[in-house]
Amino acid sequence: MLKRAAILAALVASCATSVAAADDPRSLQIIVSKDSQSLSVYDGGRVVATSKVSTGKQGHETPTGIFSVLEKRKFHKSNIYSDAPMPYMQRLTWSGIALHESNSVPNYPASHGCVRLPAAFAKSLYQMTGPGVHVIISDAAVAPVVIDHPLLFSPPAQRPAGDLLSDVPLRPSSAHSSIEQIEVAMNMPRAPLNILSDRAATSADEPEPLRILITRRTDRETIADVQAMLTELGFDAGTPDGVAGSATRSAVEAFKRWKDLPARGGILSAAFLKAIYASADRPAPPKGQLMVRRGFAPLISEPVDIARPEIALGTHFYSLTAIDRGRGKASWQGLTLANALPAATAKRLGITSGETAGESSLKGVLDRISISDDLRRRISAMISTGSSMTITDAGTESETGKGTDFITVTHGGAKG
Repeated sequence: MLKRAAILAALVASCATSVAAADDPRSLQIIVSKDSQSLSVYDGGRVVATSKVSTGKQGHETPTGIFSVLEKRKFHKSNIYSDAPMPYMQRLTWSGIALHESNSVPNYPASHGCVRLPAAFAKSLYQMTGPGVHVIISDAAVAPVVIDHPLLFSPPAQRPAGDLLSDVPLRPSSAHSSIEQIEVAMNMPRAPLNILSDRAATSADEPEPLRILITRRTDRETIADVQAMLTELGFDAGTPDGVAGSATRSAVEAFKRWKDLPARGGILSAAFLKAIYASADRPAPPKGQLMVRRGFAPLISEPVDIARPEIALGTHFYSLTAIDRGRGKASWQGLTLANALPAATAKRLGITSGETAGESSLKGVLDRISISDDLRRRISAMISTGSSMTITDAGTESETGKGTDFITVTHGGAKG
């Protein structure tokens, strides 16, 4: 904590403002506004530092969306722009977008896509962050707000609320000389907790944060379902990875011959899908998919229901800032990003109505999601401080892959 306080003090000295920091460093968030060319560091729901930045100029615009720190290097050179120096580089995408120090940080966009930082601030921020720290880039300024909703995950309670009966030995007590002695158990208050040591122990014992994405099912999830069902029915379709390779195609052809289906039509034809779900005795899947990553690696992928799927979800980011495992409580905050969903993408996803104030608000969109009890229990048992959840229409971007969290790009830009 002393080192963290010193870093925060350095951030304040090198840039702008500060307030008291939260207790767990995994609640850190970095929010960049392209309109104001500014960066704010949030610790929990509180701003601890700000700085000016310089984002991508015209033709090299910095993409907006939800990112996280993937890699850090004190001394780095661009492999795109003539070995240009990028000290204190914090990578946001493997295609070349990063935060880094620069000697040129004017109050207007000037980079080739990266986010330039003043030297002193870049060094201090570098010392404070770790892999997985979220970086949100938006056009207009956004800020997290506290939110409470039944869909947001909480850990299972580990102790009942209220004071418990003590385990001291029962001792005799005389109410009156004419009444026989009786034994009572005394209701003793708990000893006061050492708040600082309790928080420190909680932080140290917390598992690595989860990254949760709720989005619309894509062809890949459907193909993975098909592969699993084909194998269950005795047609070896290979690993259910959502990629239709030669083994999958051979299994599909064999299934079609078995069911006297036309050879043409492909894996995702209505006739084929209807036949295979019926043969496997499975209902047609819902419209949504929930995926979980931890430590940049896939962990869970399960279907979820989206009510009124013809209405756009928008893009929303929720972060878990504090957790009380004893009482089974979690504190969440959220923010909404503007999302430019292309017309062709909306049509492919079956979206016929744009975002509405109620349906796509931070709470309104949560009302539309249904998660099975089993899936909720599994995730709740793994949730920890610093975990996050993104809800978006567009699904996983091409930037999401090996060695990344879920990367959600709301508006693309050039490679930095």
